[in-house]
Amino acid sequence: MKRILFLTLLVTVFSSTFSSCRKGKADFTLKGVLTDETFNTPHANAQVKLYSVPVATSQMILIGSSTTGPDGSYTFTFPRDKMEKYVLVVTKDNYFEINETIFFSSLSISEDNIRNCGTTAMSWARLIFLNQSPLASDKFRYIKQEGKVDCMECCPATQQEYYGALDTTIYCVNDGNTNYSYYYWVLGTNDQGLKSAFTPAFDTVDIVLNY
Repeated sequence: MKRILFLTLLVTVFSSTFSSCRKGKADFTLKGVLTDETFNTPHANAQVKLYSVPVATSQMILIGSSTTGPDGSYTFTFPRDKMEKYVLVVTKDNYFEINETIFFSSLSISEDNIRNCGTTAMSWARLIFLNQSPLASDKFRYIKQEGKVDCMECCPATQQEYYGALDTTIYCVNDGNTNYSYYYWVLGTNDQGLKSAFTPAFDTVDIVLNY
């Protein structure tokens, strides 16, 4: 009888310990839906990669990658290893990259971790400036009024100035199906105004200024 009780107790302790170990190393599940905000549709056929970043480093370690289906959904299940953060990166040709940071402390093992994200299609404004009768004293100024900001490829939102002869072309990336515009001044003259154009997704539109 004592032997049976001892074995029962041993099994109970072993099961409890095993269960506790499994709980400590339980997996995270990260999932969500990606949206094409230009066309208000699921962001299908996009490449999705998930990276882990160990504590006190900047090293990005690839956990896994997948491609979104017609519904724009993605799912990753990965071990609950102690990390500082995770980085979700979504890329697709002619779309702005999604780069989402997810801190370890924000994740749960008791339920799915939902991260829904959106991106937009790219378009381009080709700014063409031509001073047709240049003088060394000429001064031209412009500043962006509408257009995408805060991206690596974006043209600056600050005031831009040029002197003397000017014959140049500048490509500015923009959100597809939106306007791009700038206000300009030819200093020392009455020539000033707003130049604007609608930039269709995946296309390039010229905004020409001759002065």
